[in-house]
Amino acid sequence: MNRAPEPTDVGSNAIAADAAGSAESPPLSTGFGSFGGFEPVRGSSVDAPPERSAFDVCHVGVVLRAVLFLHGVLALGAAFVASDLAGWGLLLTEASGVGMPALLCWLLTACLAQRRLVRLPVGWQWMAATLAGAAWGLAAWWLWGELQWAASPRAEGLRTLAVAATGAAMAAAFFHWLRQRARLERPAATTARLAELQSRIRPHFLFNTLNTAIALVRIDPSRAEAVLEDLAELFRVALGDTGSQAAASLHDEVELARRYLAIEQIRFGERLQVRWEIDPQADGARLPPLLLQPLVENAVKHGIEPSPRGGTMRVRTRVRRGQVEILVANSVPREASVPGHGMALRNVRERLRLMHDVAADFRAGRDGDVYRVQIVVPL
Repeated sequence: MNRAPEPTDVGSNAIAADAAGSAESPPLSTGFGSFGGFEPVRGSSVDAPPERSAFDVCHVGVVLRAVLFLHGVLALGAAFVASDLAGWGLLLTEASGVGMPALLCWLLTACLAQRRLVRLPVGWQWMAATLAGAAWGLAAWWLWGELQWAASPRAEGLRTLAVAATGAAMAAAFFHWLRQRARLERPAATTARLAELQSRIRPHFLFNTLNTAIALVRIDPSRAEAVLEDLAELFRVALGDTGSQAAASLHDEVELARRYLAIEQIRFGERLQVRWEIDPQADGARLPPLLLQPLVENAVKHGIEPSPRGGTMRVRTRVRRGQVEILVANSVPREASVPGHGMALRNVRERLRLMHDVAADFRAGRDGDVYRVQIVVPL
């Protein structure tokens, strides 16, 4: 959370002092503008399956790994048969002409039928995966033979069995990797989740917020009630059982960030200037739960709090080229802030990788007097 003054510093006098100080010195201007394709996105949605299925192959990263694995096996196999480099290239081309269509059809079948396949017992899942591999291998072999201008060996007898067995073996090996990937994801996500919670929930933030509410009770009870409601919602989400929640909606993540910044607005007054540029079309993007709040918290801690004059924060989301882009940017104060450990950014990057693999992009860095964090996820 944000580095804040000692709990005893937050009271009615401190609130009045904040307001007076911000009136005397306007917030820093950040000069936010278009910066080369860096644009924000919003999102987090709560309607994802409880855990990843072994048949969840509808991701660019999975397809790329499958293609590389297949070509690696085919290249080694062709090397055992070819007598020279030209022959090796020809054999690899012919093998790829059969293997690639079979692989892509197998992946497409698994992607489209995953909802039904995951309901089957594990043994039936293995059978379905291997039989589909054998069937698509034979279909691709037959199609390759039909496309040849000259006569070519057809899938008959022992060759038919070899083609089917090879397709089944490749499918079994790939399905085994997918099962291991699904198993390993849960503990990795749990570890990242615990570390991310430790980096966000800091006792002095709770103390300062409660003392702010106590001070407001005397002078503005309705605002005190709003602060406590926002705080309760933050802790409900942060400390709730999210084991059954694989993703959150971008809309919910933005609303949670708004609640957090509303609490900080009480403490910083006009020193904290927030610009929201939210694209409603991006609300359906899937994000790991509690992904956006640590980013805006870091922006307050390192961009707003160290400066007596405060600063400006920008949260922007949009849909671009079929993807959702999220941007959290803050002005960099002239006064150096206490350097952090980078735990929050590492956790965000790791959790994005676990959910979206190579389909997600994460960038963070300083550009002049602005520090930006950009996230790109599939829509």
